[in-house]
Amino acid sequence: MDKEKAISEFKKYEEMRLKMYDYFDNLISKDEKGVYDFKKAKDVDIKEVFEMFCKLDYQARKIRGIAVNCLDVKVE
Repeated sequence: MDKEKAISEFKKYEEMRLKMYDYFDNLISKDEKGVYDFKKAKDVDIKEVFEMFCKLDYQARKIRGIAVNCLDVKVE
């Protein structure tokens, strides 16, 4: 895989990750330390969260493969 395609995949992962955090930020307030306060969380559509997680996980595994191949690392 060429460098530009790899960078594109990394950027895609980062965009997905930020989208997921934006979703959480809109539904879950944070305490004075900046930690999510789940006691005050609004109703969360668990199906939507799961779908976002699955897409993010898939992209992370894709990036892992790119990194392993580019660095010629042997996975145990």
